[in-house]
Amino acid sequence: MDETRLKNCRRVEADINLDAIASNLKAMKALLPEKTEMMAVVKADGYGHGAVPVAKAAAPYVSGFGVATLQEGINLRHHGVEGMILILGVTFPEDFEELLQWRLRPAVFELGQAQELSRLAESSHQKLRIHLAVDTGMSRIGMKPGEESVRLVKQISCLPGIQIEGIFTHFARADERDKESAQKQLQDFENFMGRLKDHGLEIPYCHCSNSAAMVEGFPSNRLKMCRAGISMYGIYPSDEVRKDLVELTPAMSVKTRVSCLKTIEAGTPVSYGGTFVAAQTMRIATIPVGYGDGYPRSLSGKGHVLIRGMRAPVLGRICMDQFMVDVSHIPDVLLQDEVVLMGTQGKDRITIEEIEEAGGAFRYEIICNMGKRIPRVYWSQGRIVGVKDYSDDRYVDFL
Repeated sequence: MDETRLKNCRRVEADINLDAIASNLKAMKALLPEKTEMMAVVKADGYGHGAVPVAKAAAPYVSGFGVATLQEGINLRHHGVEGMILILGVTFPEDFEELLQWRLRPAVFELGQAQELSRLAESSHQKLRIHLAVDTGMSRIGMKPGEESVRLVKQISCLPGIQIEGIFTHFARADERDKESAQKQLQDFENFMGRLKDHGLEIPYCHCSNSAAMVEGFPSNRLKMCRAGISMYGIYPSDEVRKDLVELTPAMSVKTRVSCLKTIEAGTPVSYGGTFVAAQTMRIATIPVGYGDGYPRSLSGKGHVLIRGMRAPVLGRICMDQFMVDVSHIPDVLLQDEVVLMGTQGKDRITIEEIEEAGGAFRYEIICNMGKRIPRVYWSQGRIVGVKDYSDDRYVDFL
């Protein structure tokens, strides 16, 4: 495969550094007690990075994978991903048969749900492994950690065809500087597990640490498993978490090319609505990317890109497929010059945190919404090892 041709034939691409993902996982693993295992959360198509190649890169460092939906789990299995795959969200009854067929773990929190799973597992002569979801503070799915739920877990544990492999909860505010709320959730979760143990119910995998808790070295890290989410991709969960305990390397960079260059005179409006009007003669470049690709429209008149190692400010409104930048101060810009929307060029860098601050969008939202018109190009050890082109639903693995 001609890697040069692969690189040069695209309007835009997201380069995914699989070595960075491995490095981030190893760095986070070093924060954990020796026997604490990790789950790689690859929901939302691996936070926009591509679930399958990310899962394969993460596999040597983790004991399982977390997804949000049945379809995400099936996608991993279809592409040969083995081991524990936990559906962290709800699975509806009409999907239970497929769940069993693909050997996926559901999150269980109601007796009727468990009974139907038990019936189907028994009829297909299978032992279904489940994880119990506990609501300690998010007020979304999960049983409340009280005596009624202790009785519920005892009932579920007696159902044939069911094995309670894990129990989990989720922190609502672990990414905040004040950890009082997270401490309360952890205490409630541990107390609930203690009551279960008093009734002879010992569950192998207990997990509640998300990325924010992991990078902070939070006490919940001592449980059997931690879930590495956005941190695996090299992004800190918020500006309030500590960054001194672990160094993360962003795995994604997004690049395109200059598609048009022109000189405009003073008084010339730029883009929809004429919200920017040139105050003097300017040299502008058109960038063939827009909000249809997931580039936030909220960066209109606020964002920057890198061209020839220098910052070029966004002029006027970002369109669905294009936007314009000022290159008057950048010498010798040419058609098809590389443009970095997120990542490093020369000595400068556009970070997701900068994009978040400039446009007001949430960093998780930005990365997950990176558009499917953008092919993902996977790199390892300095070479392309895979390409995912969503336009024709094709993934080519060169490993």
